[in-house]
Amino acid sequence: MATIHPIVTIPDSVLRQTADPVERVDDELRTLMDDMLATMYDAPGVGLAAPQIGILRRVIVMDPARDEEEPAPLVMANPVILQRSDEMRVHEEGCLSIPDVTAEVERPSMARVSYLDREGKSQEAELEGFLATIVQHEVDHLNGVLFIDYLSRLKRDMIVRKFTKQKRATAV
Repeated sequence: MATIHPIVTIPDSVLRQTADPVERVDDELRTLMDDMLATMYDAPGVGLAAPQIGILRRVIVMDPARDEEEPAPLVMANPVILQRSDEMRVHEEGCLSIPDVTAEVERPSMARVSYLDREGKSQEAELEGFLATIVQHEVDHLNGVLFIDYLSRLKRDMIVRKFTKQKRATAV
């Protein structure tokens, strides 16, 4: 039975740290992947990186399926973006670690990624469109980068200030 973890939100410093590589894919890591998928579906979201649940390991999960579509979960350990297209696309992005905030972000429309799958086998995938956006967003999380870092400094600072104030208010 998968465990649903609390999602870490800004301004928590864990979101700004670089995640450590996975040494091997074992049962413990597969349990983490299952927990991450359960947490992502519960949220609900389309992607989740391990730092978002406070675990600094290079693991991401994604599923672009919507509402009535058949789930299509994808799990990656140690994902590395090998190539990005010159062609760009703008997508309205949100983040489970920055609830109720969305913004248009421009990213390459294709990303070729290498990773270890659930069984620890090396894989390579060429992702396009929405999946390319998700994988780039999640790999950014592994490097301590948030989608708001692509916004103007003014917008980013306003968002961070709002969450910092909320955190202080709830801590009292």
